Amino acid sequence: MAAPVIAVDRVVKRFGRSVRALDGLSLQIPEGIIYGLLGPNGAGKTTLIRILATLLPADAGSVRVAGFDVRHDPEAVRARIGLAGQYAAVDDHLTGRENVEMVGRLYGLSRREARSRASTVLDRIGLAEAADRLVRTYSGGMRRRIDLATSLVGRPRVLFLDEPTTGVDPASRRQLWELVRDLVDGGTTVLLTTQYLDEADHLAQRVAVIDHGRLVSEGTAEQLKTRVGTAMVRLSIPDSQHAGATAALRHLASGTVSCDRHGGTLTLPTTDAVTTVRHALQALAAAGITATDVSVDKPTLDDVFLTVTGADPAAVDPATGRAAA
Repeated sequence: MAAPVIAVDRVVKRFGRSVRALDGLSLQIPEGIIYGLLGPNGAGKTTLIRILATLLPADAGSVRVAGFDVRHDPEAVRARIGLAGQYAAVDDHLTGRENVEMVGRLYGLSRREARSRASTVLDRIGLAEAADRLVRTYSGGMRRRIDLATSLVGRPRVLFLDEPTTGVDPASRRQLWELVRDLVDGGTTVLLTTQYLDEADHLAQRVAVIDHGRLVSEGTAEQLKTRVGTAMVRLSIPDSQHAGATAALRHLASGTVSCDRHGGTLTLPTTDAVTTVRHALQALAAAGITATDVSVDKPTLDDVFLTVTGADPAAVDPATGRAAA
């Protein structure tokens, strides 16, 4: 088995005497995937990113990125990573091209190479036409993309994206999603922190949920959802046929058929929704009953988040659409 491109082993980070931002956290992230990191505000996500990016030392434990120890060989790590933080770290008084070229020079590229790579990256993220405008004239989505461009100019093996779509409109957000997928197709490993749960669901091949600096769940999105519980098959039945439908379906749900409070829908918990729907419709037909509607509610990452952290992802900030802690 190939060594993980990111290996976090029992990492601890304290702030003062009372705040333990990371509390023995361990993660292993394979190369060539998008890895989603979820957790409430204050869970330790940004602290971990800062440690991985050599911006903050851990108090205990070990961290390796792209094969290098972040404590003992930080320069080698920095040469292989890119970082786009929660807010666009670009200079409003420079053009988009100047911002990207400047970061390229900080990576140690020659002036010619920085210029060449900047042009390539700007074209890749769809900002070639706006590259020579001042960044202060850019929209929010364009600013996030130019920030991402600066993190790509060094051709990183590993890219850290810390809530990259915060405050971005839905159209620009989906454009950024496509760009991130393209990066991974090109060989980059992406560690994505986000509080948009649909973002992790759409993008990440694996997801970790952390809370109070500890890992509380890890796996594919589907694995995490399955651990939370079963799906619910809901069948709308005419009022006059509820009793007969309940009797016909009881054997499919181990006696746990329930009726919603409005009396219009029968609900069956299941671990195999497709089979349950088929058998339920067959049982109803045999009893001379026809469902007027059928739906399946599967567990979501919202359910995972609520179950393992106790934070409600439905409580969002109306200004940003982000889940509140």
